[in-house]
Amino acid sequence: MAVKIRLQRHGKKNFAFFHIVVADSRAPRDGRFIEQLGSYNPNTNPATIVLNSERALAWLNVGAQPTLTARRILSYEGVLLRHHLDGGVAKGALTQEQADKKFVDWKAQRDAKIAAKKQGLTKDAAAKAKAAAEAEAKVNQERAEAIAKKKAEAEAAAAAKAAEEAAAAAAETAEPAEEAAEA
Repeated sequence: MAVKIRLQRHGKKNFAFFHIVVADSRAPRDGRFIEQLGSYNPNTNPATIVLNSERALAWLNVGAQPTLTARRILSYEGVLLRHHLDGGVAKGALTQEQADKKFVDWKAQRDAKIAAKKQGLTKDAAAKAKAAAEAEAKVNQERAEAIAKKKAEAEAAAAAKAAEEAAAAAAETAEPAEEAAEA
């Protein structure tokens, strides 16, 4: 029986997540499986991977073949590196302590990369929010200036109209006085 480590699709349309399973290669994609090893959610940034590394390593040791995507996930989680190092220990190329040290160093480096990515994402989000706030403040200021300009124009027009009416009223009061003086 050919055993594969592969993904089973779950979730809804355009929002899928996957279970990482060990299954017979002849079984349907979302059908019967032997053991569930974890899950993979590509909808988050960075993608969320929950994996039982010990069981995955045990299945690799007995000959299970991962699919391409499952291989990438196992590599990302360090299972394939661990399998490779265990092969080196079995051949006598290195000791178990050296293999453990290499794995711990790799794990620390990978965790630092993940932390840097998360920090970069939070910085980008903060920068975008700050830029949006500045743009909004600029638009609000431009609107306030436009409103103030219209208000000043309206006040100037009202003052001119009032002055014109006062001048007209003064002219009307001046005309009867001139007529009375002529008479």
